[in-house]
Amino acid sequence: MFPILFGARESNHFKARSPGRDAEIDLGRAASILRSIEHALEETKAEHTGLRSRIDDATARAAVTAGNDADEYLTREPEDNHFLNLLGAEIANGQRRLNELEIAIVHFDFLKTALVTRFPDLKLAPTVGASVDRA
Repeated sequence: MFPILFGARESNHFKARSPGRDAEIDLGRAASILRSIEHALEETKAEHTGLRSRIDDATARAAVTAGNDADEYLTREPEDNHFLNLLGAEIANGQRRLNELEIAIVHFDFLKTALVTRFPDLKLAPTVGASVDRA
């Protein structure tokens, strides 16, 4: 009956890949995911660093503009108050985003750890787009 189903040719029989080839393909897929996680982690850390720098700069400018006398707010021009309020709102938005980025960094680190734990032979190559090293 099998010859009837598969025809008379002997070369059409089913043949699975070797376990070594399967492992290589699985590792390649995992390496692709790891590269994506590393890329997202690097971008998130860079955004966090840049935003932190801009917030620190804005905070310093606001401190200089606000002054340090106890009654400084009484003699401040209304226009200066308006700009200080705008700057304060922007700083608050920046702080909110910093918190979001910190949470994302923790999540990406967790994903990376989980992936490397599941695929212990997986190592991220030192250059982007490089091949996967096997231990």
